[in-house]
Amino acid sequence: MGEGSGSGTIRPGGRTARVRASVLRAAGDALAERGFAQLDLADVARRAGVGKTTVYRRWGSIAALMADLLIELAQESVPHTETGDLLGDLRANADLVRRTLRDPRQGALFTAVIAAATWDEPTARALRQFYDSRVTEWAPCVAQAIDRGDVPAGTDPREVIRAVSAPLYYRLLTHGELPDEAAADRAAKAAAAAARAGVFLAGHTDSSV
Repeated sequence: MGEGSGSGTIRPGGRTARVRASVLRAAGDALAERGFAQLDLADVARRAGVGKTTVYRRWGSIAALMADLLIELAQESVPHTETGDLLGDLRANADLVRRTLRDPRQGALFTAVIAAATWDEPTARALRQFYDSRVTEWAPCVAQAIDRGDVPAGTDPREVIRAVSAPLYYRLLTHGELPDEAAADRAAKAAAAAARAGVFLAGHTDSSV
């Protein structure tokens, strides 16, 4: 991972890597505790035990810090699961979303970032990039299901993966409900059934509507 400009490399275990890890951990803690609106680079530096100048020079803005935090979260996310069965794979994806949103720290962090993304474009852009990376990670599960003949050829794998997590985030954002195991299982089953029915084929339209 490069410096704030995106150039250069971080020596594993070096001071630069340690500073970045400390600052991102402090930023995540502050975001979960106080929300995006109260996030301050000076406070993050204090929490991380590093100089303000270091933080301002490397990140320069809250938006840049949020973008780096989401990059870190994407890199730390659990790799996709391959069970050899579409429903099994989608259940694993739904359960990962469920556990993330129910985690005291990560759930609060994501809620704060999602809220901030409604009015802060750099944060919104970083959030879109984060989710794009996760969809890309899990899309091969659907591609394999296509190869096995479990779902029709021409199915859009990315749309299937999006359909799994969408209702779980919807419950959180519209009702403040953390998804439970039953909600995760329903989301996976619904996405799998829709995929097998050809709902996610390119150009699909429902003639019954």
